[in-house]
Amino acid sequence: MNALHEKRQAQRHNAMRKLGMWTAAWVISQAIVVFGGSLAWPEVTSLKLLSIGLNIILGLMMIGANRNLIKTMDELERQQQLESMGITLGLTLVIGLAYSSLHIIKLMPFDAEISYLVMFMGITYLVTLAINKKRFQ
Repeated sequence: MNALHEKRQAQRHNAMRKLGMWTAAWVISQAIVVFGGSLAWPEVTSLKLLSIGLNIILGLMMIGANRNLIKTMDELERQQQLESMGITLGLTLVIGLAYSSLHIIKLMPFDAEISYLVMFMGITYLVTLAINKKRFQ
């Protein structure tokens, strides 16, 4: 029993490490897309497309690493993750469309930046996960 628990903990630690590495690679590639495309090679379309392709591939690898991490979780943790992700997806869809609509009908004095929606999504996920962890204790 103890050996099995230690094996699962090692698998989980390994999955978390891989998720961290793929997330860092994806974030760096996002910076390369934005800063490279606007500062380093603003006139070179092929490099812009190459950096976008790399960004998408690294993003897909990050998603796969997250999936592998979830596989190492027990049933309760998976339930907490599923509820948190579901609430986050729903709120992001509803708030994101309302946010975009505010921009379209010109009720918002500034441009609708996707970064605000990404921040909203991250905060929503963290808050709902904390609530779910507390709720299921």
